[in-house]
Amino acid sequence: MEKLNFITKHRKLIITAILLVVATAVVLHFLDRKEPEEIYPVVTVEKVKQEDVAIYGEYVGRIRAQQFVEIRARVEGYLENMLFEEGTFINKNQLLFIISQDRYKARVDKAKAQLNKDMAQARKAERDLERIKPLYEQNAASQLDLDNAIAAYETAKASVSMSEADLYQAELELGYTTVNSPISGYITESEVDLGTLVGPSAKSHLATIIKMDTVLIDFSMTALDYLKSKERNVEFGQKDTTRSWQPHVTITLADNTIYPYQGLVDFAAPQVDELTGTFSVRAEMTNPDRALLPGQFTKVKLLLDVRENANVVPLKSVDIEKGGAYIYVLRSDATVERRFIEIGPEINNNVVVERGLSAGEFIVTEGYHKLNPGDKVDFYINN
Repeated sequence: MEKLNFITKHRKLIITAILLVVATAVVLHFLDRKEPEEIYPVVTVEKVKQEDVAIYGEYVGRIRAQQFVEIRARVEGYLENMLFEEGTFINKNQLLFIISQDRYKARVDKAKAQLNKDMAQARKAERDLERIKPLYEQNAASQLDLDNAIAAYETAKASVSMSEADLYQAELELGYTTVNSPISGYITESEVDLGTLVGPSAKSHLATIIKMDTVLIDFSMTALDYLKSKERNVEFGQKDTTRSWQPHVTITLADNTIYPYQGLVDFAAPQVDELTGTFSVRAEMTNPDRALLPGQFTKVKLLLDVRENANVVPLKSVDIEKGGAYIYVLRSDATVERRFIEIGPEINNNVVVERGLSAGEFIVTEGYHKLNPGDKVDFYINN
């Protein structure tokens, strides 16, 4: 019996100890329990950058030669000789064609003979006048005799002047029988065959010379682009030495490669085309390798403006609604502000902010769709 009481008493002690341990554990659990931490939206932020932003317009242009000179016959005659290879480079003043010269040589010879005759008559008239003057002073010749001698001399001098002019004209026409190149460039195929009667009243067009070391690119820009550039004091066709840049063009070749040289705009039409509503613009571009051929169409990229020290943000960070464009700005206390901004041109995946942001502010670039104005956030800075 005593043994049974001992076991019972011992069991009670064990149970009591277990209950004390459990109670202690429960108390410690409640004492150690912390309030749950508040969870904030996690976003990515980025500092507003300032950079120079180049703004381009893209158009379709057509290439033409800087100079395109038609070689024409200035006198009539049969084409006797052609002294060039078609399609080759021609130097300035190089002899190209020879037109039959016999008739013009004969005219020169006749004009020379007439001039010699008139000069002889002028010399005789001068001698006659010199003889009559002392006779007139001695009353051995009448006033009429003197007047006739003077008139004869003046007439002879006039005849000499006319003969000199005739000789000059004859020599000029003889010179026109040899046709030289007025410029350096590439010559096209001949428009006439040897033996053809050419001249002003016949077939006058002999060939064409194209100067291609520099080409012109014609294109039309929209009135909106033109007026926006005017607002920024960009005058196309006029070089502005106060700017660090000039309106230049780059072009894309037929194989979609970018031509390695740039051209400068040297002309802009002073009026709008009534049919298209566009402005005609011309750029000049060097062409040392003849990669650009007159008549080609090409893609033209024109530098319209450079926004210096512009505030630039990623386009994905801008929330565009009907009422305008908004962006979330991170405050110093880790809360966000939904701010209205005025945006400008888009460049690649960025956009220029005209008003509403300052350089150095942090904006939310990822995760802003889950935010409300004034929310506190956890953030990562994207460099």
